[in-house]
Amino acid sequence: MLNRTLGRVALCGCLIAASGLLQAHHSLAGVYDMKADKEMSGTVTSVKFTNPHGSLSFDVKNADGTMTEWVMTLGSATALAQRGIGKTGPNALHTGDEIKVKFIPAKDGSPLGFLKSVTYPDGHVIQISAGNAND
Repeated sequence: MLNRTLGRVALCGCLIAASGLLQAHHSLAGVYDMKADKEMSGTVTSVKFTNPHGSLSFDVKNADGTMTEWVMTLGSATALAQRGIGKTGPNALHTGDEIKVKFIPAKDGSPLGFLKSVTYPDGHVIQISAGNAND
């Protein structure tokens, strides 16, 4: 009887923990305006290859001369590696690189987006995401 009760308690604990993990991964449509695309240029300040989502930060010069740091959400480090994007090689991004990006902007207008593509300093373009709600 005691073993059965302990087993049920353990099972409930596992289910509660798993539900928290599932809720942590959200749809793009909850944060980003899936009907809008933006394009801008800037200077890379950092690139992070982490799971579940990496990030690319870059500075954009505003019309008044001030700078705004934009942060782009990327796919996972694994998904990026499958596209040949990493810390080294022809598709690597480095601090100081001048890039042009296409992205899906945040719904709230903050300097945040989901990256779709990058045009590198040498002109080659890498597709990061199709920008679907399930990416």
